[in-house]
Amino acid sequence: MAYFSQKYPSFLEKTYQAAERAAWALNPLIARIGYGRVERLIKPAEDFAKERIFGCHHCGQCILHSTGMSCPMECPKNLRNGPCGGVRANGHCEVKPEMRCVWVVAYENAQQMPIYGHELVDIQPPVNRRLEDTSAWINMLTGADQEVPAGWVPIESIEVVSKSER
Repeated sequence: MAYFSQKYPSFLEKTYQAAERAAWALNPLIARIGYGRVERLIKPAEDFAKERIFGCHHCGQCILHSTGMSCPMECPKNLRNGPCGGVRANGHCEVKPEMRCVWVVAYENAQQMPIYGHELVDIQPPVNRRLEDTSAWINMLTGADQEVPAGWVPIESIEVVSKSER
């Protein structure tokens, strides 16, 4: 799991911010062309780049900017909300001892990310498996990455108690 993202999180954060702005600026044009058509054009390039830079697992709900540019799907347990508690003393994974814990890397990277680094503590919803192998960029533009499947509780309606309230 030694990816480019581990060495240059600040650069990637700025690149993500620019790409996100460009995507939203192009959204009216993309909508006119058709999200499905554009997805067929951009998905191969998205997959190629994200696999090599981040070890992307094609979940369709990319939250790299919120997780220190460390893909939580790299975690053998697919945890999207922080370490499991099985992190070894050397910062490695309990399931794959040869691998650094995704969340240790996320924490270290977030410290170098002034724009989105604070989002590391945000609670993320579980992965919507119906979005696997779809474009995370298109899902962001259409809002599909924020949709809550039937039977799920929206993340906003879950009460979280802060340390000061305990």
